[in-house]
This record gives sequence, C-alpha cells and structure tokens, in this order.
Amino acid sequence: MNKNKALTRTLIALLAGASAFGANAAEDKGFYAGAGVGQSFVDERGYDDEDTAFSVFGGYQFNRYFAVEGAYTDFGKIEPEGLGRNLEADALSVSAVGIVPFTDKFSGYAKAGFSRWNLDTELPAVTGTSDDSGTDPTYGLGVQYRFNDRVALRGEYNRFEVEDIDVDVAQLQVRYSF
Repeated sequence: MNKNKALTRTLIALLAGASAFGANAAEDKGFYAGAGVGQSFVDERGYDDEDTAFSVFGGYQFNRYFAVEGAYTDFGKIEPEGLGRNLEADALSVSAVGIVPFTDKFSGYAKAGFSRWNLDTELPAVTGTSDDSGTDPTYGLGVQYRFNDRVALRGEYNRFEVEDIDVDVAQLQVRYSF
C-alpha cells in the first residue's frame, strides 16, 4: 500500500513538473520588440573613430532556443583620421538567433544574418568601384536578463560588414515581449 502511495505521489509530482515546464516554455514564445543605444567603432582603411549608435528591433521567438529578428541600426558619423569623407551609415538586418538559457532569467545568444547597409556618401573601394549601398553578412553575441515575463535588458556586440569595412556596434538594449 505504501508503494502505491509513493508511486502515485511521484507521478503527480512528475506531471506537475512537466506542466510547469510547459507553462515556462510557453512564456518564451511570441513577438518582441525593443530599442538600444551604444557605440559604433571603425578601425581600418584610414578610419579610427567611434560615434553613438542606436537601433530598433523586433522579432519572433519560436521557443527557448531560437528566434528570428529584424533590426534597423544607425551607426552615427565616423570621421577619417586624415583627409577623406565622413561616413554616415545605417543598416536593415535580418538574423537567426540561437539562445542558450543559463537560468530562468539569464541567457546568452548568438545571431547571424544579412544586412542591407546604406552610406550617405560613397566609399571608394580598393577595387576601383564605389557603392553607397549593398548587402553583407552581420553577426553578433549578447546576454539577456529578464526582469519579468515582459521586460528584459540585453547587452549586445555586433559586427556589420559595410563593403570592405567592418563596423562594430556595442549596445545596451531593452526588450519588450508581447
């Protein structure tokens, strides 16, 4: 008789735990949006400067481990070390986001995708051509801390390839889940 009670209690505990896990997983699904501010950095081809960057983003998180995100990032104005043109650029990007939960509230993530960048002034390329827009890869790493089911704080570092120049962006972001 004691074995049946112990087995019954164990099954009830397992079912309760499984339902709690399912409820927790359901909280990690859905749409989200946010904004961030930080610094953009360029250190190559005659440019060694930084400026304030900002971004707005939105996406859909399919489960605890995967999301797809779109973003607009303004890199600010990067000035050359000597003679040359100031660079003012922005980008629209789409990325796949892989998420690793460390605890219920703290997680890390990596993202990779493509960005459609736009320069306000043309950048003479080494090859002799010049473009003021193009599509190149983007990738980044970040950490996220959830204050509650809706609001999270993120720290993120991204690299955008703009023609032959790498633009790095480090930001502090706020994310809101719907």
